[in-house]
Amino acid sequence: MKTNLEQINKDLRRKSPLEIILWAVSVSDHPVVTTNFRPYEAAILHAVAKVKRDIKVIWCDTGYNTPQTYNHAESVINQLELNVHLYVPKQTTAHRDIVLGIPHVDDPNHKIFTEQVKLEPFKRAMSEHQPDLWFTNLRKGQTTFRDSIDIVSQGADGILKVSPFYYWTDEELDKYHIDNNLPNEFKYFDPTKQLENRECGLHA
Repeated sequence: MKTNLEQINKDLRRKSPLEIILWAVSVSDHPVVTTNFRPYEAAILHAVAKVKRDIKVIWCDTGYNTPQTYNHAESVINQLELNVHLYVPKQTTAHRDIVLGIPHVDDPNHKIFTEQVKLEPFKRAMSEHQPDLWFTNLRKGQTTFRDSIDIVSQGADGILKVSPFYYWTDEELDKYHIDNNLPNEFKYFDPTKQLENRECGLHA
């Protein structure tokens, strides 16, 4: 399907997120959606679960989320009755705080930190579930890398990555949340990014 990505994206460009998700589910045998319950995540979870009720929702919890994010996650999980599969680092946050802390992005140890709290749990999740399609809420304008992809992209691992809200603005997502009575939460912290426009490592 890699050679058809340009045409696929052209065909999907004017489709609604729901139509994009319907197409994606039709070409997939084992789709998953990942989430970290950051702002606007309820939209992708609501939209995907509306099409595929039992879809596996992979949550890789770094252990450094804000209290507000954890409360928000519980609210969204319960409201949407999500089929959540939780993955956490193999080392506890308390232990890591003593031996490593949260290294600055310029510190060589930051790579080790990112591997521990985000990349390893994610790789473990993907290895266990073996998806052929991965729903995400990436959007144009978030990072330089994300500007370079499209609604549908494909990594070296061959997994199709589908971002149904790719061309949506914050204002459009605000309206989606209001229209569908979805909660949102902006007190969010990603220790591997620290800067909003920095790529987290899962997608690039």
